[in-house]
Amino acid sequence: HSLFSSSFLSPDEHNDVQKKTFTKWINARFSKSGKPPVKDMFTDLKDGRKLLDLLEGLTGKPLPKERGSTRVHALNNVNRVLQVLHQNNVELVNIGGTDIVDGNHKLTLGLLWSIILHWQVKDVMKNIMSDLQQTNSEKILLSWVRQSTRPYSQVNVLNFTTSWADGLAFNAVIHRHKPELFSWDKVIKMSPVERLEHAFSIAKNHLGIEKLLDPEDVAVQLPDKKSIIMYLTSLFEVLPKQVTMEDIREVETLPRRYKQECEDGEFNMQQAVALEEEQGSSRAETPSTVTEVDMDLDSYQVALEEVLTWLLSAEDAFREQEEISGDVEEVKEQFSTHEGFMMELTAHQSSVGSVLQAGNQLVAQGNLSPEEEFEIQEQMLLLNSRWEELRVDSMDRQSRLHDMLMELQKQQLQQLSDWLTVTEERIQKMESQLSAEDLESLQKHLEEHKSLQSDLETEQVKVNSLTHMVVIVDESSGESATAILEEQLQRLGERWTAVCHWTEERRVKLQEIQLLWQELLEEQCLLKAWLTEKEEALSKVQTSNFKDQTDLSVNVRKLAILKEDMGMKRQTLDQLNELGQDVAQILGNGRASSKIDQDQEELTQRWDSLVQKLEDYSNQVTQAVGSVGMSQVPQKTAAETMPLKEQVVVKQSRQELPPPPPPKKRQIPGDSEAKKKFEAESAELLNWISKSKSAIQATDIKEYKKMRETSNMKEKLKVIEKERVEKSQKLDELKRSGHILLDQMGKEGLSTVDIKSVMEKILSGWKDVVQHLEEVARKIKYQEDISAYFKEMSELEKTVIEKDNWLKNDASSASQPSAVLKDLCQRELTHLVSLSPQLEHLKATCKALTSQPMPPNFIQESLHGFLNHFKLTHQKLEECHQQLKK
Repeated sequence: HSLFSSSFLSPDEHNDVQKKTFTKWINARFSKSGKPPVKDMFTDLKDGRKLLDLLEGLTGKPLPKERGSTRVHALNNVNRVLQVLHQNNVELVNIGGTDIVDGNHKLTLGLLWSIILHWQVKDVMKNIMSDLQQTNSEKILLSWVRQSTRPYSQVNVLNFTTSWADGLAFNAVIHRHKPELFSWDKVIKMSPVERLEHAFSIAKNHLGIEKLLDPEDVAVQLPDKKSIIMYLTSLFEVLPKQVTMEDIREVETLPRRYKQECEDGEFNMQQAVALEEEQGSSRAETPSTVTEVDMDLDSYQVALEEVLTWLLSAEDAFREQEEISGDVEEVKEQFSTHEGFMMELTAHQSSVGSVLQAGNQLVAQGNLSPEEEFEIQEQMLLLNSRWEELRVDSMDRQSRLHDMLMELQKQQLQQLSDWLTVTEERIQKMESQLSAEDLESLQKHLEEHKSLQSDLETEQVKVNSLTHMVVIVDESSGESATAILEEQLQRLGERWTAVCHWTEERRVKLQEIQLLWQELLEEQCLLKAWLTEKEEALSKVQTSNFKDQTDLSVNVRKLAILKEDMGMKRQTLDQLNELGQDVAQILGNGRASSKIDQDQEELTQRWDSLVQKLEDYSNQVTQAVGSVGMSQVPQKTAAETMPLKEQVVVKQSRQELPPPPPPKKRQIPGDSEAKKKFEAESAELLNWISKSKSAIQATDIKEYKKMRETSNMKEKLKVIEKERVEKSQKLDELKRSGHILLDQMGKEGLSTVDIKSVMEKILSGWKDVVQHLEEVARKIKYQEDISAYFKEMSELEKTVIEKDNWLKNDASSASQPSAVLKDLCQRELTHLVSLSPQLEHLKATCKALTSQPMPPNFIQESLHGFLNHFKLTHQKLEECHQQLKK
């Protein structure tokens, strides 16, 4: 034993080895049929498609697959897998479709082992099994190995675990049948890992057998039995095989010899058998050869004592199970716990059967005294009745748990259906009230909609529970019941999705209407203020009684500026009319549309009235020019500042005066393209700002959660941020052209109020967008930190639960010698203590997260709960260790 690693593989490590070996076996099959390999077995097999691919290759029959990605599709595929296995007489115990879809590691390995056992192990051996009239494939395989390795004095194969750890047996099997491939003396000088690597490489290169095992997984004190059996059947398939009944009878006498040989060594039989039993799977596995043979009275008594001790602890564990709860999540937990208990019963069934069989054999041999025979009969009656009682009670509890779970889940489904009916009616009512008469009523619609969203989020918790339904199919209900349930789930899922979509779409629509309507009202206010300002300015223009030419010239100038302002503002009025029509159309409310039309009409009338007054005043001033005398008015001023129409009037009414020079093209920006360009660019930027605010608001995190997917939010923010960078150039250009425009208009004495107002609105809006972007990005980062924190806590919690399960299931195992238990307990305790740095990191993360403004309460509370759990488990492990020391 000193030649190889002295460590035992833990149950988790055995699972890892099996996962690795089974994955290689699947991929070897897939490579032959040209199918893509499996990467992570537990994940890749969840939807059932890869399993159906595997069974297609094994059965040679095409198996249709459902291509959808929902849980229902996955369950349908996996249930088809179970159906195919049943048709091929592969019996599964306690493995349901949900176990595989949920990625249950142990049960997925159990399912795979059943497939391998049927198509790899038994299929390869079926002819020999038939010829020898044997049903135990392990016995035949062990017989073949012992017969193959007999000439090698260094090799004595007694089992499918410890006998293979030093690597000699693998090499011996190959060398016996293919001695030309390598020198045996060379193998003896190698280390265990080197021997294993040598055997696997030879088998791969010369026999075409995939390297299903890794040397470091076999060179341990108790290698994984299933993985070794699987690899050996690959050798058995390609090498000569000749097994006689004599070889089998020799194997059947092994246990006593095995015990004799190992008692003097550092590894006694009880230890080996106990560990092998512990690591062995409870599913679809033939009993160990060690328990299948004749026993003498002493061996029988030892085995009986072990089984009774286990039975006692199992009865205690059964009694300790809590009363069946009325809460669906708790019942799911109880169902899962009891399923584990039932699996343990199944695992020990063969041990009970072996003891009863051994007792019967002892009685049948006739070598016992009447007292001994009577005692054995009594012991067997007691064992059988207590086992049967526990089995019946366990099945009864499983049945009651099943009934309660199905009833509660049925209630959940009914509750969701009722809730959806009420919500659908609520939606219909809200749809009929979609239109709003004014902003206040629209705000009420938004508040009402927020209430609906809040109810949706509350219901989401219950919907999440239903997505993890436990569906148990028994012989009485059959597949039709499952199909009905799945159809019901699908219908509810579709209704739920429809409600969620409608709610989201309506929220976006209401927010869009609100933003547009607010913008319309703000723009109307601005235009009203502008019109008031121009009306007042016009009322101050003098149209008669001028004292001198300067007086007249000033008023002519005022009229020209007013007319120019009106020309520049005309586009705003048109845009406002278009915006009003858009809002009215989206609203679809007669009264609200009428009010908008009325407001627009009022503004248009004021505009027209101002234009008419301006026209009248211009005419009056023109006449005044005639009476004062144009010759006295500086030609340049009058010609350049009066609009074209007034200039024509002057020419017509004062024919006697020489015609004025043709008007020069004015360089005022208002007359150029610069003003129009500024307005177009500013309108584009304002539109982007409005859209971005709405999009950011939709992306914002309203409430932090323990786990949340943020990639979609980040993607949306990324798009807005990219647009912002692109638009920032346009903003810089607009600021430059705006300043130039303001300078020129100021020099010309034109009003700059509108330009300044637009500039301020854009700069303020831009600043808001930047701030909102930063704030939402900060929130997303905080949410990601929270999710990472809970993922880290979840991993640690998983480890602590494993320790709890060890304490519950293994620490009290009477089949384990106390020395072994003490070492195992010390290992569990050491492992738990080694998590201290991770605990400190978790505390530091919690401190950092809670130092942020307004942190959610659940961050601190969850850590507090976890630390208490950790402390309690640590305490129990220490107590267990102290007791075992005694």
